[in-house]
Amino acid sequence: MAEKPTSGSQDINSLVVCFGEMLIDFVPTVGGVSLAEAPAFKKAPGGAPANVAVCVSRLGGSSAFIGKVGEDEFGYMLAEILKQNNVDNSGVRFDHNARTALAFVTLRSDGEREFLFFRNPSADMLFHESELDVNLIKQAKIFHYGSISLIEEPCRSTHLAAMAVAKKSGSILSYDPNLRLPLWQSADAARKGIMSIWDQADIIKISEEEISFLTGADDPCDDNVVLNKLFHPNLKLLLVSEGAEGCRYYTKQFKGRVPSVKVKAVDTTGAGDAFVGGILNILASDMNLFEDEKRLREALSFANACGALTVTQRGAIPAMPTKEAVLQVLGKVDA
Repeated sequence: MAEKPTSGSQDINSLVVCFGEMLIDFVPTVGGVSLAEAPAFKKAPGGAPANVAVCVSRLGGSSAFIGKVGEDEFGYMLAEILKQNNVDNSGVRFDHNARTALAFVTLRSDGEREFLFFRNPSADMLFHESELDVNLIKQAKIFHYGSISLIEEPCRSTHLAAMAVAKKSGSILSYDPNLRLPLWQSADAARKGIMSIWDQADIIKISEEEISFLTGADDPCDDNVVLNKLFHPNLKLLLVSEGAEGCRYYTKQFKGRVPSVKVKAVDTTGAGDAFVGGILNILASDMNLFEDEKRLREALSFANACGALTVTQRGAIPAMPTKEAVLQVLGKVDA
């Protein structure tokens, strides 16, 4: 049986702590097919918060992951992958009874992503508040999370407790809803669940699809829709990812759009997480970025390149870029 790995200490001055699910993605060995048509699958570690933690670390930052996996070979493998990527995994817990979550994901020829989840229940859903590494959360410069951990108890209460600790400790709260509608009981439950913690976040990243979903099918490109329905008084930065086109940004002082670099996409899994990791890594050591539009645009250009590089490989965590690779791509663009 594999040992439960732990990780060494990190630079806590700019620590990004990511909370939520970590799982195994099964990705087809060929592109452009439905799950039923796929001849074979390649396993790849994933889960949005874990992807962000690995991205921050791979870019040279300091990160930790807090979550729960099964006490099974996949769970041990995921904890070891965090360690191999210099992510502090001391907040990872192992469940004796439930398995590590699995997800089959593909990008069909029509451009739509198709998901099939195995979580009934998976270990991440059974994360109890008593298992939280409170001291690790207190060290976070940025505390990042999604919405999947809000779907079921006891994980939901654990998520809310972790947010409360982070907020009280002075951490910046970063939220990427990462809508996965099939996991929720209904569309209405998803909308209510995602919005239930909306006004607590300092930073929010959403997609155009999520804007339409959360605002009731309004035009996701309309700045007024975003500002009137989604921007809240406590928000420091609202980011809208536009895939290959780049991103939009909104702060209390300014708004704009930053284009992305052009690449040949192989698998879009994890691109949004790489974008988030890219911006959080810079923010963790430059918390005044919100006030300087020029520096913010440069940081978002870097984050866009992180996302772009990720789609050139299959899987999420295996595709997360290094800082050198990102700078090389941006150097080509600048030239």
